[in-house]
Formats: sequence, structure tokens, C-alpha cells
Amino acid sequence: MPDESIAIHVISDSLGETGEMVARAAVAQFPLGAFRIERLPKVTTPEKLEDAVRTHCGKHCLFFYTLVDDSLRVRMEELCAQGVNGVDLLGPAVSRLQELTGVRATGEAGAVRRTDDEYFARIEAMEFAVKHDDGRNPEGLAEADIVLVGVSRTSKTPLAMYLAFKGWRVANVPLAPGTEPPQALFDLHPRKVFGLVTDADVLLEIRRQRMNELGTWVPRYAERESIERELEEARAFMRRLGCLVVHTDNRAVEEAAQEIIRHVQGGHAILD
Repeated sequence: MPDESIAIHVISDSLGETGEMVARAAVAQFPLGAFRIERLPKVTTPEKLEDAVRTHCGKHCLFFYTLVDDSLRVRMEELCAQGVNGVDLLGPAVSRLQELTGVRATGEAGAVRRTDDEYFARIEAMEFAVKHDDGRNPEGLAEADIVLVGVSRTSKTPLAMYLAFKGWRVANVPLAPGTEPPQALFDLHPRKVFGLVTDADVLLEIRRQRMNELGTWVPRYAERESIERELEEARAFMRRLGCLVVHTDNRAVEEAAQEIIRHVQGGHAILD
């Protein structure tokens, strides 16, 4: 491993967000601290490109680039042919799409960030998720695309926010001992309701950590017998609803979210 971290320079004629995302994914496969990422955005002319490469090409000359302008991409390819270490993150994909479809790319820098209907839909979905978090405003459940139910600490809020970022209108409702869930849940189509369940041992550990963080102790909240009873009651309620069940133990939020999206878009789930 090098004595100091190696810089990956992300060059873009826009903001470089896409390049940085790919760079971070690549860097994650290596020991912590092996690489650092530096963004070089708004490189809009061949002169600026040459200057950026010249001034940042040190001992380890490594560039990831997302250049949609043809002249910039060609110039970067020429620099790479002269010895600069570069990785074209966007060009091959765009070229392949053109070949397959015959449709000419626009070459518009920053097109992925363009404000459009999808952008506003995501903002509205985020606002909806916040407004309907943790059982708030149950009268609005009928307006949701997805409704999550589950006991405390089964990832309802993180899942709701992730799905909202993807543009889905999500509400989540807690299932707490001694508390009757809103009647509105029974008026929903079962296919839009998802019951979140987890392993009792996993939930026990999460709740204990949470109470340690808060510096408080809630009776029965982090006791195994109570947790097992909660989960059984939650499963019984989910069976009454006829909803789809998703296990969240030891799974990334993204993985559970993709399972939910597949079912919403026409998949099938196995009920507990």
C-alpha cells in the first residue's frame, strides 16, 4: 500500500457528481485511506481540460472523466494516448446506446440534473413521506403508493425515505403493543401495504443500542420476551391485512426497497 493516499481526479464538464459516485464505489473495494477523490467540475473547453490535467498530474496521474462534449472527450482520449491514466466513465455507454438505437446523443452537460416533472415528483414524495412518518396523518394513507407497517426499529422510516427519494409516495405506521392501528389500513389494497419483520435477536440488539445512545431505559422495550410477543402480534396483524411481508434483518435499505418496488410493479411475495 502507498505511503500516502492516491488522488483520483474526477473531471467533468458539469458538476462531476456521477463521476464521484462511481469513484466512491470503486474506492470502497480497497483499504480505507488508499485513495482520495478530488472533483474538477465545469471543465468546458479543451484549454481548461489541458490545464486541469497538467496541474493535477503528480506522482500518480489518475483521472476519471464524464465528458459529454465530443471535443472534450476526444482531447482527453488524446491526452490518455500520450500517457495520462484516464478512465472514460460515460463515453462507452453513450456510444453503445447510439449504436444500438441509431439515436444521436444530445451532448448536453448536466442533463441528468435537469429540472423536470420527475424532479418535482421526488420532492413531493419526500414531503409526503415526512408528513406521513410514524403514523402521522392516517387520513392520507389512501393517497400513498406504498404503506409500511411494523414494530419499532424495523427500518420503517429509512425505507420510507429511500423509496420517497425514488419518487414513491410512502407512509409508515408503527405497530405498538396496546395500540390499535388506524382503521384506514383495512381500507387499502393489500398489494400496496408491506409488513416489515426482523429477527428477534437482531431487534433486541438494535433496541439496546438505541437506548444506550439515548441514555434511558424503557421497560420491556428491549426485553427478549416482549420483543418476541410484539413480533408475533405484528405478524398476526399482517395476516389480517393480507399484506406482503418483507424481512429487514441484516439487509441494506436499498435491498429491501428493491424487493418492495418489484412487488409494487407486479411481482409476488410469500406471506408468512
